Amino acid sequence: MFSQLLHNSAKVGEFVKLIFANCNHSRKEQHLKASKIKFLTKLTMAEPPPPPPPPQSNHTQSPIYLRRLTLSDVDDFMVWASDDLVSRFCRWDTFTSKDDALNYLTTTVLPHPYFRAICLRNNNRPVGAIHVEPFPGNYRCKGMLGYALASEYWGRGIASTAVEMVATEIFEEWPHLERLEAFVDVENSASMRVLEKVGFVREGVMRKSYILKGRTIDMVVFSMLDSERSRKREILI
Repeated sequence: MFSQLLHNSAKVGEFVKLIFANCNHSRKEQHLKASKIKFLTKLTMAEPPPPPPPPQSNHTQSPIYLRRLTLSDVDDFMVWASDDLVSRFCRWDTFTSKDDALNYLTTTVLPHPYFRAICLRNNNRPVGAIHVEPFPGNYRCKGMLGYALASEYWGRGIASTAVEMVATEIFEEWPHLERLEAFVDVENSASMRVLEKVGFVREGVMRKSYILKGRTIDMVVFSMLDSERSRKREILI
């Protein structure tokens, strides 16, 4: 009987030690997370966004320009990233936390090969973002375009101007690129108009090709080829 009690007591002791170990591990994780957030906040305060560049001849009248996002843009980023209207057709979910936004900017946006803020030239503030996803291996000849714009600025031609800028810039920056493509939800008619306005070709519909936030959707495929863009530019010249 006495030996059994000792055995049970030992088991209880091991269980208590395990609980304390888990508590300590949890505290360490919370401390690391708090330290990371504090560090990111300091970076946010210390890293002002770059000033707007002088307007180029081909975009002299443009009210917008493109630049890299910085951590100090997090408040402006949250304006559109926390808007359900904006995130409705996006692959990411609506952001509800500034900490999550900082983490996304740090881990996804900053190291991205081509992720740009769409900025108003008159105040240097981002009102949206646009990016091109590269493909590896035998698919490296193409890239996938994606963009989001604050709902306050819809219908002003800002999205189409940003897409046109990227279509011009990306083929020059990535000489291996021959095709820029975009996949649009069949219900997102506004985004289709943006692409068609810039000169993207509607290739067709991929039926039930993607699960977006729990529903399987049809996707309209759009593309622009570098060879077509070059020919149009030669004609204009």
